[in-house]
Amino acid sequence: MHYYKTVISEVGPEVAELLEGGVLILYADGAPPELAEVSVLHRVEQAQQQAPQAGSRLRIGAISASVTAVGPSAWNKVSELGHVVINFNGANEAQRPGEICAQPVDAGELLACMRSGTVIEIADR
Repeated sequence: MHYYKTVISEVGPEVAELLEGGVLILYADGAPPELAEVSVLHRVEQAQQQAPQAGSRLRIGAISASVTAVGPSAWNKVSELGHVVINFNGANEAQRPGEICAQPVDAGELLACMRSGTVIEIADR
């Protein structure tokens, strides 16, 4: 099952700095400028009501990571606002209710594949 599919429209100038700390922030197109600076703006193509579970697969372009935890309010924010914080820390439990945790990835490789038109998906394996 595909839980989520979205297409990157713009990558904010401060995204690279946050990625070095393992954090990626997604916001739907139309986010206020101060949020757009630190976010990857995107256009949602598909979103399920059902939240993904640990073990689901997060794909951003050619990069793939296993989802390790989903905070209790993360999916509401994704489906209502197109907003989510993805923390590539491999945690088994989300530190904040609005975040999704995933296995660590190489920040440089991830940044290199993020550009306008790149697809982001969360699906079963």
